[in-house]
Amino acid sequence: MTSTSTSPLRRALLATSAAIGGLALGLLPLPVAAQAYPNKPVKVIVTFPPGGVADTLGRLVTAPLQDVLGQPVVVENRAGSGGNIGGDAVAKSPADGYTLLMSSGGLVSVNPHIYDKMPFNPAKDIVPVASVARVAVFLVVRKDLPVNNAQEFIAYLKANPGKLSYGSPGNGSSPHLAGEMFKSMTGTDALHVPYKGAAPALNDLLAGQIDFSFDPGIALPHVQSGKLKLLAVGSPHRAAIVPDTPTVDEATGLKGFDADSYFGFYAPAGTPAAVVTRLNTEINKILGTTAVKERINAVGGAAAPMTPKQFSAKADEDSKRFGKLIRERGIKGD
Repeated sequence: MTSTSTSPLRRALLATSAAIGGLALGLLPLPVAAQAYPNKPVKVIVTFPPGGVADTLGRLVTAPLQDVLGQPVVVENRAGSGGNIGGDAVAKSPADGYTLLMSSGGLVSVNPHIYDKMPFNPAKDIVPVASVARVAVFLVVRKDLPVNNAQEFIAYLKANPGKLSYGSPGNGSSPHLAGEMFKSMTGTDALHVPYKGAAPALNDLLAGQIDFSFDPGIALPHVQSGKLKLLAVGSPHRAAIVPDTPTVDEATGLKGFDADSYFGFYAPAGTPAAVVTRLNTEINKILGTTAVKERINAVGGAAAPMTPKQFSAKADEDSKRFGKLIRERGIKGD
């Protein structure tokens, strides 16, 4: 009579077969969807409020980027503390390429100099992904200020020491540093009023609550409409959108005046190199398109595609340049 039970030998053979089959399955390549990046929405945290230059540049790139990646790229604004709030959120996010940072370069080249303690270490906790634009600042004044050029403005400042005020997107922002650089080089004095972004500063300039600013480009439409007066460009180079406007150097003889900053994307440290390379490649292609270059020029900037290594080197260069000014002027964070 044949037993219906499985013999020990048969059970062993079945177990071995199952193990071999499992091993074979494990050696098969993963499905393409599991290997590909991205396979879900990507979030971009912008370190300044809507309407500012960081937000404008971020959305300018993320719109075509989501078409290329085939996934939604969602922008989230987290302003405050000179970009530290948004930067900290990204630094503490999973290093998988699904949370990115869009910020001015000041987050990594300026903030370590002005904050005694930061919630994260920009040199270790985030990595550069792609530079987007070199952003100049524009010396603009309220329309009823009795000056018509930069030389007259300097004379007016000297005649009214400490009586004028200027706004910036926050302590340590490039417009703030431009203002301090200008005061230092001209021997003048004015009250700095920090805001949480360039847009709020612009609103108060338009309302006459402050007298001038080194604006990162969003004020230019109001210059064209006659609501503000543009006196000079705070860059070594004239801006394509206002080619007839002199640089501060040209207008005043303040040699070497350079308040340019570079805005771009970052990711949490440890993000796979292949993901960083893919994002850098796609963003640089977007920056090479005529439409995007023209839009960046329209806010007073210039497209500045770089490799991550080049972007990192530029941040190091700016850190040395601005660090000297910060120490001399005793600038501190919020």
